[in-house]
Amino acid sequence: MGFTRDDILRNAKEQNVRFIRLQFTDLLGTIKNLEIPVSQLEKALDNKMMFDGSSIEGYVRIEESDMYLYPDLDTWVVFPWVTEDRIARLICDIYMPDGTPFAGDPRGILKRALQEAEEMGFTAMNVGPEPEFFLFKTDEKGNPTTELNDQGGYFDLAPTDLGENCRRDIVLTLEEMGFEIEASHHEVAPGQHEIDFKYANAIKAADQIQTFKLVVKTIARQHGLHATFMPKPLFGVNGSGMHCHQSLFRGKENAFYDENDKLGLSAVARHYMAGILAHARGFAAITNPTVNSYKRLVPGYEAPSYVAWSASNRSPMVRIPASRGLSTRIEVRSPDPAANPYLALAVMLKAGLDGIKNKTPLPAPVDRNIYVMSGEELEESGIQSLPENLITALKEMLRDEVICDALGDHALSHFYELKEIEWDMYRTQVHQWERDQYMTNY
Repeated sequence: MGFTRDDILRNAKEQNVRFIRLQFTDLLGTIKNLEIPVSQLEKALDNKMMFDGSSIEGYVRIEESDMYLYPDLDTWVVFPWVTEDRIARLICDIYMPDGTPFAGDPRGILKRALQEAEEMGFTAMNVGPEPEFFLFKTDEKGNPTTELNDQGGYFDLAPTDLGENCRRDIVLTLEEMGFEIEASHHEVAPGQHEIDFKYANAIKAADQIQTFKLVVKTIARQHGLHATFMPKPLFGVNGSGMHCHQSLFRGKENAFYDENDKLGLSAVARHYMAGILAHARGFAAITNPTVNSYKRLVPGYEAPSYVAWSASNRSPMVRIPASRGLSTRIEVRSPDPAANPYLALAVMLKAGLDGIKNKTPLPAPVDRNIYVMSGEELEESGIQSLPENLITALKEMLRDEVICDALGDHALSHFYELKEIEWDMYRTQVHQWERDQYMTNY
C-alpha cells in the first residue's frame, strides 16, 4: 500500500499524531531518530529536514556534517502502543546537501546492490527473515538479568512458556502495524523466541527487521522483560540466528525455479548459491558483526559453522527449503540478529550476483551431518569453516573485493575501524573465565 503526501498529512490529523520520528540506521545497525513535532511534518515531506551527521556512529567528520533526511512515504506508520500524544514514524534515506545519496547510508548501500541486480534483469530480491531473540527478567531497576522468564522448549505452550503473553502482544502490535505474521513460537533454548513474518522485497524486509526489533523491545519492556537480539547470551544453549530466505524475481517469475531440474532449482539459483558459498567467509563480518557472534557459530548448537549447502539436512550454512514454484528459495542460516539488516542483505545479494555473473559452479551438496565429520573428511570434501572470531572475519572481508565493493569505501573503512576497536577492547580485557581458571592454579 503506497502513501501519498496528502494521505500522510490527512492520516496524521485523523489519528491525532503529535510527533513524528524520522528514523534511519547507523553503520552498526542501531536505529536513530530525529523527533519532530507534527507542525514540521510538511517540511520533512519536502526533504528539508537537516541533521548533524557527525554525531552518528560511522557517518562523517565534523567538517562535512550537514545531511538531509528524505522520508520514504511507504514507511509511514503510527505506533499503536502510544495512545495519547500519538507518535508516527517515517524511515528515511540520507542525502548530502548537494542532493546526492550519502555513500555511508546502509539503506542506500542496499539500494545500490539492488540497482545492480536490476541491471542484470532481476526486478526484485525477496527476503523472508527469521530473527530470534531471548526474553530475560529485569531487576527492580529495570536492568536486564540473566534470569529467564520460562523453562520452555521448542514449540512449547503455556504454562511453561511464560513469554507467551508477551509474544502474543508483540504479534498483535506488529499486525496493527501492517506485518503479516506467518508463525510465532518458542525456540529450542529456554527463554528463546522466534516470530516469522511474510517475505517482502529486500528494502521492505530490512525496514521490517528494524521495526520488528523496536516493537519486540518496547512490548517486552511493558511486560517487565528485557528482549535481546544478542547472538549468544548464554553459554551451553542455542544462540539466536536470523536465517534469511532469499530468491530473485524477474517480474512475476521466480528466477530460482526450474521445473525440469531434479531439485527444482534453476541455473540462476545454483550460481547464486555458489556465489554465497564463495564469499561466505568474506561477508561474515557483516552478517555476524560482534565478538559474541562467533560464540554462536560453533558445532553442536544448530548454528552453522561450515560453508556448505544441502536440500536435506540442517547442519550446512545454506539449506533449500522444500517448497517449489514461486516459493523456491534458498535459506542462508549463518546471519545473526545483531547484523545491520541493510548491509547484511546487500553483501549476500552482491555475493549471489557475483556467482551468477561468473557462472560459478556449485559444489556438491553435503547431505550428511557435517558435525560428525573428521578434519580429514572435511578437507577431502573441500568444506571450509566460517571464521572463528571477529578479527579473522574482518581480515577476510578486506580480502574479498566483491564484499568491499558492496559496502563502498566509506562504509568499509568506518566499519572496519569501529570493529577493530571493539575486537581490541575484548582482546585486552581480562574475563571472569580467566580468573576462575588461573587465579588459584598459578
